[in-house]
Amino acid sequence: MNSLDQQIVSCLVTNARASYAEIGKVVGLSAPAVKRRVDRLLETGVLRGFTAVVDPEALGWGTEAFVEVHCRGNISPARIRARLEPLPEVVAAYTVTGAADAIVHLRAADIHQLETALERLRGLEIIDRTVSTVVLSRLLERPPNPAT
Repeated sequence: MNSLDQQIVSCLVTNARASYAEIGKVVGLSAPAVKRRVDRLLETGVLRGFTAVVDPEALGWGTEAFVEVHCRGNISPARIRARLEPLPEVVAAYTVTGAADAIVHLRAADIHQLETALERLRGLEIIDRTVSTVVLSRLLERPPNPAT
């Protein structure tokens, strides 16, 4: 990825609905040249797609928690993922260093749904124990900045 590609990605992060012509004006390329670069960025996996950014709270999913997951025995990341995928409140999950095997990000409509989701999570046969932290407020959330 060169500096032009970084500028194109930065434009798309700022406004994914920008036309190739609009991006071209910012980076100094023609619309077809921008399209070719965007296509290449998609092919190489730098760009994974284009999406709408939705406020979960506006959809009624304003209660969040991060949960340390401690598994029974030596469980592969693929097996952890397979057990977490059916739980609709799991919006992200990560393997981590430290005492926990994974960190799970849960989102629910309210504290009662969060409690039910935690019970289902703790009920998975691979889970030994969990440590939960409920989010009170979001201080900062930003997309990756390719220009830095």
